[in-house]
Amino acid sequence: MKHHIKLIYSLALACVLMASCNKEVLDRPPLTDIQDDPTKFWRNEDDARLFANGFYPNYFVGYNTGFGTDYTPVRGYTFSDDLTARNVQSNFESTVPVSRAPSSTATIATLEAPSMLTQYAGPTWNFAWVRKSNLFLDRLQNIMEPKLAPEAYKHWTAVGRFFRGFEYSRLVSVFGDVPYYDKVLGDTDWDQLYKDRDSRGFVMDKVYEDFKYALANMRENDGAQNLNKYIAAAFISRLMLFEGTFEHYHNLDAVRAKKYLELAVEAAEVVINSNKYNFTRDFKSIFSSESLAGHPEVLLYRTYDATLGVTHSIGSYQNGTESMGVDANLVFIKSFLVNDGKVWQNSTTPGAASFTIGDLIKTRDPRFEASFIDRALDKSTTLLYGYKFASREAITFIGKTYPAAWGSNTNTSDAPVIRLAEVVLNWIEAKAVLAEYFAGPAITQADLNKSINAIRNRPLDAAAIAKGVQKTVPLTLATLPDDPARDADVPALVWEIRRERRMEFVFEHTRLLDLKRWKKIQYMDFSKNPDYFLGPWVNVKAEVPGVLTATNVGKVRVKKADGTVVTYNGSNAEALVGFWMVENASNRNSFSDAVYMSPVGQNQIIQYKERGYNLTQTVNW
Repeated sequence: MKHHIKLIYSLALACVLMASCNKEVLDRPPLTDIQDDPTKFWRNEDDARLFANGFYPNYFVGYNTGFGTDYTPVRGYTFSDDLTARNVQSNFESTVPVSRAPSSTATIATLEAPSMLTQYAGPTWNFAWVRKSNLFLDRLQNIMEPKLAPEAYKHWTAVGRFFRGFEYSRLVSVFGDVPYYDKVLGDTDWDQLYKDRDSRGFVMDKVYEDFKYALANMRENDGAQNLNKYIAAAFISRLMLFEGTFEHYHNLDAVRAKKYLELAVEAAEVVINSNKYNFTRDFKSIFSSESLAGHPEVLLYRTYDATLGVTHSIGSYQNGTESMGVDANLVFIKSFLVNDGKVWQNSTTPGAASFTIGDLIKTRDPRFEASFIDRALDKSTTLLYGYKFASREAITFIGKTYPAAWGSNTNTSDAPVIRLAEVVLNWIEAKAVLAEYFAGPAITQADLNKSINAIRNRPLDAAAIAKGVQKTVPLTLATLPDDPARDADVPALVWEIRRERRMEFVFEHTRLLDLKRWKKIQYMDFSKNPDYFLGPWVNVKAEVPGVLTATNVGKVRVKKADGTVVTYNGSNAEALVGFWMVENASNRNSFSDAVYMSPVGQNQIIQYKERGYNLTQTVNW
């Protein structure tokens, strides 16, 4: 039996014991039912691996499948200050929901498809995946340990503890305090099943212990596309950076903040110091390739194969024809560095102060050109159309029939699950925060060269070079950009690290979570900057004449540099030159700091009371 597993999944998730197991698409014989019987299962490493594979669809989602969008780039993470929609912006939650439990009627034995709360970028109030990891660890310890070599036992225990830590990290990021379980509970163990929340610090200390064990005991190589020490370390750097900075910026616990940030650095260095990965391929290749096999920057990816019926839809939403409904705004555009390494206000690069799409493509960091189509498209609410997750070929079909690879839900481009750029940016930020606030070692130029500057030195592909795109000059400690938009409470170096994340991760999983951990959720208040409601500078008649219709009289508007608004009246097309105004856009409702955390549902509190127990509501709710 082969043990090489490709990350190709069916729509159904893996089963838990005593339930019929939906078959994952693997390059191995079809799976049979998993039964909690040591004579039929829990016999050897094959069984351990089979059970562990069931975690993959929940944590290594990639582009999901079909029209599924939970935890996907582009469609799963549309709630951030980078993106603006027509009309009123999506609101934060303002009242306690009826229920915060999974909408699926599936029992804990069958689990559910990945389910996320968009406004919190994390899971619902669901502990089924905690139970799955605890069950795995229980069977390893009580049934399998005598059957496995010590190294194998430690490896699979590390796998189980990694996934438990992963799940608790996500739950804590959404709810703060949550009940912690480290063993399988019986169906009538009411005192534990209905216990109140444990403190955030207690839970994350347990997560810390799980992650330390995983780093110390997981195999460096367990076969291609299988979880290993380097993949785990990359995710640990993400999760520990989140918690360490959240603890710090929200003034929760300085000792814990330091401890978690130090683990983020340690985990990232496991990957960096391995010298297994590098930035020797162009940026766009990461997101639009049919195969990521051998890509030097990608630690783990998910494969799609139309012949197996496993496809996605993420590429189609950036093919130049489909509409996302929320698109990059002028605030985001202005955050991009000019390729001379300066902010646009201070750059001497010709065209740096221009916000036409053509000039932005030529003057900004190359990631701009790789992320956005080089002309205005009215399929975008802001006219700036993202195509980071579609190939250059895909947009040649605008106005034509799309091939299956880039239309509908039949896309087959591979999905990067975790990549080196995130690891090095997690690393440099954690080190910078430790240096700034915890007397850690000072950031050196060598640190910047290993992280931000290594990213900036990615090669450019031929198409970008043909457009005049140039690499951004390296960041130096002696010449940090002087950004007039920098928040007064953020040191210049930390500000530039944050900017690098914003340029690198647009449309991905990071932005809302970054705002939450930095305690900068106020950026989501669009009343603070009118640029949130604007797109790039356009000549409407020349660039998007198709919008000049009778039905758009009074709707199409631009804003001049002096703030004057010009509205289309049916006969003034020549005057429509300025920053594109998003149609009828207005701010979301006011919100408070309560939205850093999600409330639990009324039904969950009632269920506790009906059993004679108390479930505490989330702070500020």
